[in-house]
Amino acid sequence: MDVVEKAESYVFNLFKDKLSPNYIYHNFNHTLRVVNNAGIIARAEGVSKSDAQLLVLAAWFHDTGYIEGPEGHEYRSSIMAENFLKENAYPADKIATVTQLIKSTQLGLEPQNELEKIIKDADCSHFADSNYMHLSELLREEWKKTQGRYFSDLEWAMGNRKVLLQNHHFFTDYGKTVLQPAKEANITELQKMIEELQMQAVEVSEDMKEKKEKKKKKEKEKHDKQERPDRGIDTMFRVTLNNHTRLSEIADSKANILLSVNAIIISIALSSLIPKLDAPANAHLIIPTFIMMLFSTTSIVFAILSTRPKVTTGTFTRKDIEDRKVNLLFFGNFYKMPMEEYEWAINDMMKDRDYLYNAMIKDLYLLGKVLNRKYNLLRITYNIFMFGIVISVAAFVYAFMNM
Repeated sequence: MDVVEKAESYVFNLFKDKLSPNYIYHNFNHTLRVVNNAGIIARAEGVSKSDAQLLVLAAWFHDTGYIEGPEGHEYRSSIMAENFLKENAYPADKIATVTQLIKSTQLGLEPQNELEKIIKDADCSHFADSNYMHLSELLREEWKKTQGRYFSDLEWAMGNRKVLLQNHHFFTDYGKTVLQPAKEANITELQKMIEELQMQAVEVSEDMKEKKEKKKKKEKEKHDKQERPDRGIDTMFRVTLNNHTRLSEIADSKANILLSVNAIIISIALSSLIPKLDAPANAHLIIPTFIMMLFSTTSIVFAILSTRPKVTTGTFTRKDIEDRKVNLLFFGNFYKMPMEEYEWAINDMMKDRDYLYNAMIKDLYLLGKVLNRKYNLLRITYNIFMFGIVISVAAFVYAFMNM
């Protein structure tokens, strides 16, 4: 596995274990979009493979600092990238470039070289995405959940238009020729939305406005009341999942010990003991040796059964998601699905709090079922091994006494 694949795995597990589910925009999906666009722009700009790898690594890590919040996340992200790359013996000069690329994604900073231009365009490529309106709504909801920032539809649309028109521009040739026209199409769509919302605002009576403000206030109060319990629930799920994972690792370790011990016993028997059994003087050892080999082989079989993974279909349908029948948190339910389908399903799940928590509950329950099977098989394996050793020794003693 090369360093880019290791980085992808590291970031995926980091977000899975430590990123709050409230970050429905700045999550693994956003990071993956930036990585893909960084590669596209790098190829279009004729960047070398070595520099393209630096861009992709910076893209994977550029938002990892969000596990501790948005403020100053670029600096924290660069440190996390530096530590990871050092652990993987990446060249020091290239590490410095990657960390600088991550820092350059900070809003308002002008890029100083071609690579910084590419990473900034990749980070803002969603401005030219055909799904921009949906992505924008995810960011709006994220700010509401994580920062308590509330915007009316008109405020949000006008704020987006200002960002796209005044506060942002693309730096690369690819951005100016390919992304800019798509961005302008989104600006046009925003303008139409703003005009419609302004017309609606004129028609809305003062009474309706007052009701809307009351409703918004109640939602905020409800959000404030739920914030602390939600944090406790998140902690409970995280601790329980970690405990399950550690127990699974312990079970696998115990199974490996039994496999190694019995493999050594069989190896010694095959090399030292069995070749001598054809001698008449050693005939009394045949039955004890057979007993020992039988119990060791049986122990190995049960140890393998306790660690053997279960193969699942790896697919789901949209109806399964709409009916809330599939657990998207377990890789075995989606590993054969296209990225677009899985991204849609995850976004749909994140919008439904009950579905999200039910999926987490189901994941913990199924992990518990797997642990129960592992430990039951391990108990059987240890019993077989224990009784096998005792019986084998007794058989050898009896054989020597009656030779």
